[in-house]
Amino acid sequence: MIHEVANTIVSYIGDMGYIGIFLLMFLESTFFPFPSEIVMIPAGYLAYKGEMSFIMIIFVGILGSVTGALLNYYLAQSLGRKLILQYGKYAFIKEETLDKLELFFTKHGEISTFTGRLIPGIRQLISLPAGLARMHIAKFSFFTALGAGIWVVVLVALGYLVGSNEALISQYLKSATLIALVCVGLITVFYVIRHKKRKEILKD
Repeated sequence: MIHEVANTIVSYIGDMGYIGIFLLMFLESTFFPFPSEIVMIPAGYLAYKGEMSFIMIIFVGILGSVTGALLNYYLAQSLGRKLILQYGKYAFIKEETLDKLELFFTKHGEISTFTGRLIPGIRQLISLPAGLARMHIAKFSFFTALGAGIWVVVLVALGYLVGSNEALISQYLKSATLIALVCVGLITVFYVIRHKKRKEILKD
């Protein structure tokens, strides 16, 4: 079943080329539950076969991810707060909670956006609080591209090196995800320690 899906995706990307990669990665970064590995690993395999450019695949993949994230960002910025305040009371979400969230993203938006793009299940949603907090659009785009770029490179390289071997793809994908989560943890710890030291220096 997985092999059939992979072959279908490879065929689809082969037919639509870079536009197909862009559209699928755009969807992956919005609300549509579409895993990026289904797109980028087969694309990496096509690069290995010489049918596509390794660099262009990465560029278009990142571009699609950032564009999809920007859609979520603007939706949250323009509609998010109104909707959450209107319906959030049923989930015990108060305006104070939103104020705290926005303040947090004002202070720590860069690190949250970057690390969030490396966490499965979070990467599609991290744009929403950024939009609610009206995070600076240039910073949001940069850190989204940075986080998404790392993951895209990993997936494309995996497809390029492993090809269509399902067992190896599954094995290495789990390892890559685990490494990404460990890196997120280490980066977060480093950031917290650095932030505390800065606060201590400012106090002195």
